[in-house]
Order: sequence, then structure tokens, then C-alpha cells
Amino acid sequence: QVPRAPSQPLASSESRRFTNKHSKKALKASLTLGILLGMFFVAWLPFFVTNVAQAVCGCVPAGFFDVLTWLGYCNSTMNPIIYPLFMRDFKRAMGKFLPCCRRSGEPRPSAISLSMRNSNSAPRAATSLKNVL
Repeated sequence: QVPRAPSQPLASSESRRFTNKHSKKALKASLTLGILLGMFFVAWLPFFVTNVAQAVCGCVPAGFFDVLTWLGYCNSTMNPIIYPLFMRDFKRAMGKFLPCCRRSGEPRPSAISLSMRNSNSAPRAATSLKNVL
């Protein structure tokens, strides 16, 4: 029999904790994606089915077609509500730029820092093929 080293149970518990953490993140990502796709299909599938039916038989009333179109538009208005509810990173990013969502201790980014970040004028480390090799 081989004696166990004292570090083995620790490594095992760390790997379990790591796996648990990542499986929770994957579950949450799957849930968010499922809700987004489900809402998309519920909102737009009736519109597309009705659109095909209208092309084939022309038997769809204009008012009903308008209602289904607006149902699809409502789905587009729901996305900015769904993303912050389920995605912490999205919530943080929006909190940096919207004054209503910013925490009291966080400074507001200046227009200069935003333009520097979005342009290619910021100083960067020179990377060339010679430096990489």
C-alpha cells in the first residue's frame, strides 16, 4: 500500500471547489441563454409563421399581423432588461457609463480616457515577430 501524502486531500478539495464554481457559472450561462432564446422564439416564431401563411394563402388579417409584429418588437425591448438581471459583467459595464446605475464611490470615466481607450492612440508595447520569437 502506498501512503497518502498530506497534500492530496487538499488538492482534491481544491479541484472540487474549482469544478463546482465553474459548473455553477456554466449553469447560469445556460439558463441566461435559454431564457433569451426562449423569449426570442416566443416573440418572433408566430410572426414568421404568420408571414409564411400570408404569402401562401393571404388569409391573415392586417391587424393580427401588426400585433405579431409588435410582439417581436417587444422582445427587442426586453433584451436590455434581461441582460442586467442575469449577467453581472453587463451590469458592471452599464454601471460605469450610466449615472443612475453608478455606485457612489466609483468615479465617472472622462471623455478623454474613453476616447483613448477606443482609439489606437494609446501607448502599447511594441510587438513584432522578432520579439515574439
